[in-house]
Amino acid sequence: MTMEYFWETTGSIKKGLGFSHFSPLHLAWIAFFLVSCIVLSLLYRKCGEKGRKRFRFTVGGLIILSEVLKTTVLLATGLWTKNYLPLHLCPINVFLIAVHMFKPTKTIDNFLYTVCIPAAIMAILFPTWTKLPFLNFMHIRSFLGHILLVLYPLMLTVGGDIKPRARLIPKCILLLVGMAIPVGIFNYFFDTNYMFLMEAEKGNPLYWFAQNWGSHLLGFPVLLAAVLIVMYAPIEIYRLIKRKRSKSDDKAV
Repeated sequence: MTMEYFWETTGSIKKGLGFSHFSPLHLAWIAFFLVSCIVLSLLYRKCGEKGRKRFRFTVGGLIILSEVLKTTVLLATGLWTKNYLPLHLCPINVFLIAVHMFKPTKTIDNFLYTVCIPAAIMAILFPTWTKLPFLNFMHIRSFLGHILLVLYPLMLTVGGDIKPRARLIPKCILLLVGMAIPVGIFNYFFDTNYMFLMEAEKGNPLYWFAQNWGSHLLGFPVLLAAVLIVMYAPIEIYRLIKRKRSKSDDKAV
């Protein structure tokens, strides 16, 4: 391993130095992601109010620092391009988390749970930075940054501070569409591909829809529906069972 390519980006590094999806290196990152999120979420749940606040601001602060550090390094190395604007879904979630740290709302709560968690998980499972080797700033920052993006709303959900509500799903979808429209317009005029609205590269789950259905855009509603089922069905089933048990206990009394 060498530090020669530490500051390179996917657009500047030569071919043949990166990793492939679900290679040993990628699986190691996934294992680290799972263990760290489970352990830290359980630790957060055990904390009192003051401890939770410190925990929340620490994780949120690291998320913001990660994004600032990325931009600073890219500018300092002269490798920043228009493709590094914070217009992908995950950088947009960084701004939402920054707001949520100081002024949480039910809408942001549900958006972070419904959109931020699955979006960051998808980025970890299907990274777009596979051209980069392990000893590379953007490689390390990309994995750690997305792990933190999952951790923040996940630990708040495990701790009961975020209470996902299915009735707020329409608001989340409207907010998501409200983000996608201006981003799509920006993509059209500036030849970018933020939020993968213009195309899906090989390795992206949306690529399958482009190959088999003629357009990767058709994959968005399908994947969104799948995400909503995975994220909300277990919670709603649990709540339904809990309500039935509560009614049964009341009748027994």
